[in-house]
Amino acid sequence: MDTEAQPTERDRSSGPGTPGTGERSRFALVSRITEWLPGGAITLTLFVCLLFLLLLNAFVVQPFQIPSGSMEQGLRIGDRVLVNKLAYRFGAEPRRGDVVVFDGTGYFGDADYIKRVVGVGGDHVVCCDKEGRIEVNGRSVDETAFLYPGDTPSTVPFDVVVPDGRLFVLGDHRGDSSDSRDHLGSPGGGMIPVGDVIGRADWIAWPAAHWTRLHRPAAYAHVPAGEAAGAMRPKGAGAHG
Repeated sequence: MDTEAQPTERDRSSGPGTPGTGERSRFALVSRITEWLPGGAITLTLFVCLLFLLLLNAFVVQPFQIPSGSMEQGLRIGDRVLVNKLAYRFGAEPRRGDVVVFDGTGYFGDADYIKRVVGVGGDHVVCCDKEGRIEVNGRSVDETAFLYPGDTPSTVPFDVVVPDGRLFVLGDHRGDSSDSRDHLGSPGGGMIPVGDVIGRADWIAWPAAHWTRLHRPAAYAHVPAGEAAGAMRPKGAGAHG
């Protein structure tokens, strides 16, 4: 007796390469949506692209326009940078030299700001050493690669220890930057909570002639790790800059 199972009509219709009921239902749903929308498939495509851009802007990368000259000459007024919002979302922390965008509400002002990280939690940041350079954890930092030409690291002295979970930030154009130096006597001491950092500026996207990748400078590479913030005390009060 021939016992081999013979495929039924139903078996053949559900074979490999044949759309199943669920797939046909999805196609039918898309077809009904396109029939209902003015403009049909074109409008639906535009809606999907818009949704994708909104999600990208909310969770992955966000454009940010440079509003002032505080980060010149690397970032100029009107430049648009792309801020990586995932840079510090999976256990990574801001590092010295990173250019970050943060919410300054309650610390700097009710706006978003862009500055360079000079000190992280536990760091002892001093200005200045005998050669006029900023010193972090006892190591002098040569900032000439990104400091605005003609600027000094700071025209006012400061000597601070950065609390855990906070950042000491400065603009590259020190003569035209309101930064941590100006808020040492304010709540929080001018130190930005890491939780208020929106992301790291990774690219200059516009204008096209200024398109470039923003790299962390090597100036901080040899700075030793800071001690626990509670184990160090600043030597003196900071002055507004």
